[in-house]
Amino acid sequence: QVQLVESGGGLVQAGGSLRLSCAVSRSIFSFDSMGWYRQAPGKQRELVASITRDGFTDYADSVKGRFAISRDVAKNTVDLQMNSLEPEDTAVYYCYAPPLGYGYYGYWGQGTQVTVSS
Repeated sequence: QVQLVESGGGLVQAGGSLRLSCAVSRSIFSFDSMGWYRQAPGKQRELVASITRDGFTDYADSVKGRFAISRDVAKNTVDLQMNSLEPEDTAVYYCYAPPLGYGYYGYWGQGTQVTVSS
């Protein structure tokens, strides 16, 4: 069983920064990619950033230039550095890993709340 545990959320003023971290219970190289999603109240869960096994990154247009995803292979963590935060970034942020092998379901963390005040 794979476990993902997020940390680092909190309350910050607009323009501030937060760093989220996702601790993975197995080697992150086990997965083709890993990602960070977010879900705001009344909205669908959306992909914020992803990083492939080869280290290629991709971002939602709304966070490009402000957020950066990175990984620490030795620690099996995937981080999301969030700068220039806006009230619209307020959401629960989830770490995600895709299914392994022939599995059908991916893996989600429990989520961490990020609240940006104006």
